[in-house]
Amino acid sequence: MRLLGLDIGEARVGVALSDASGTVALPRAVLDGRELVRDLAPLRAIVEADDVTGLVVGLPVGMNGVEGAQAARVRACASRWAAELGLTVVFFDERLTSVEASRSMHAAGADTKRQRGRLDMVAATLILQGYLDSQRGDVPEDDDGA
Repeated sequence: MRLLGLDIGEARVGVALSDASGTVALPRAVLDGRELVRDLAPLRAIVEADDVTGLVVGLPVGMNGVEGAQAARVRACASRWAAELGLTVVFFDERLTSVEASRSMHAAGADTKRQRGRLDMVAATLILQGYLDSQRGDVPEDDDGA
């Protein structure tokens, strides 16, 4: 069972892939978010090539736990994509994943300019890894089961 982690932004969508055992999340790609609105072919190609069975999508929730307009947009987009791809979708709180991804990349020597684009892929990896860990009981889950 392989899961695809997505960090959906307006310009870019970071993509991560779990290993076959569902233990480790690995960075996979950065896709053009504007293109995916028109054509899911790039995402479909990854789903088919990697035998993906479900999506784990980062949900942008405010620090106060409230979902705003961006969260509604992500929910609508991800739900449509999942339906079109015939996959299940789970939403996972993505609070601070972009900050954590940026810090990790900076610590690894990537300057801010080199982080652009790759940051989304690293954030998707952190989202997916957080979800995988929560399924093993390594971290607490959200109240809504995401």
